Amino acid sequence: MATSWGICSAGKISHDFTVALNTLPDEDHRVVAVAARKLEDAQEFAKKHNIPRAYGSYEELARDPDIDVVYVGVINPHHLSACRLFADAKKNVLCEKPLAMNAKEVKEILSSAERNDVFLMEAVWTRFFPASVEIKRLLARGEVGEVKVVRAEFGLPLKDVPRSAQKELGGGATLDLGVYCLQFVCMVYDGEKPESIQATGVCMETGVDETVVVAMKFSRDRLAVFTYSSGVELSNDAVIVGSKGSIRIPAHMWCPTSLVVNGKETRYPVPPPRLPLNFLNSTGMRYEAEEVRQCLLKGLKESAVVSHADSLLLAEVEDEIRRQVGVEYRQDARDEERGAR
Repeated sequence: MATSWGICSAGKISHDFTVALNTLPDEDHRVVAVAARKLEDAQEFAKKHNIPRAYGSYEELARDPDIDVVYVGVINPHHLSACRLFADAKKNVLCEKPLAMNAKEVKEILSSAERNDVFLMEAVWTRFFPASVEIKRLLARGEVGEVKVVRAEFGLPLKDVPRSAQKELGGGATLDLGVYCLQFVCMVYDGEKPESIQATGVCMETGVDETVVVAMKFSRDRLAVFTYSSGVELSNDAVIVGSKGSIRIPAHMWCPTSLVVNGKETRYPVPPPRLPLNFLNSTGMRYEAEEVRQCLLKGLKESAVVSHADSLLLAEVEDEIRRQVGVEYRQDARDEERGAR
């Protein structure tokens, strides 16, 4: 039986995810419905991707009895309400990163999934790329010895992109770009909580962070440093340095297609798309989609690769980085109000 997908939102990332699904066997994955806030947008999306049903509200998608799992591609501030809507409808959920605006919202989402006994995963797609799987394998077998330092950079000029620059749209470099560097560090250090976090950065006039440098210390004197920016393009590479060697992602660390291990490069290409994509290497989202299918077939409620604990750790560290840099969202203020009552 194929896994039946519903697509929540008809935006650019949902387009790319649907194109990625189409690189997988039809007998394993099929998209049965799409929903948008405007019916005409959903209908246009459905026509482009040959999807049988289109809805003009997310509530209708939640009521569709033929859907196994919903891909949530709405903007960041709406992740909480969308995830709760689908979890309450007993739908499994794959939600785009960041899972929510802060750790408090992440806890609400995870609680909703647990209460409704549904699968839920944050779409940290990078972790499922073959190159990332190989990194984990190499680290597990001690290819570079004990890891001492992890470094990563991710910067793209996105200041003119509203969802990246506007606070009310959940903008800011930490939630948009920094999450990729942070998840990489957390993957290498196997989900361990850092002992210390030091962050400094600059903000846009809109009140969101533009460029940030973060240094973290882990147990056994292991370090991580990463830089991310929505103002300038950076080298966008990453390196893991151990006592016996190194692993480097030479470019596109957020969607890696090559690794350099102790000087030797290996390539891991992603499949070509059937339709033009909005973002680089987006057919690589096929790997997270297949992970969801495998988890559902096994009756799991979370993935071991991006666990609920992983998502909460990401959110807690992101909150601390934002606190040090001086970025606060209205969702944070609401949390403070609740605490005061």
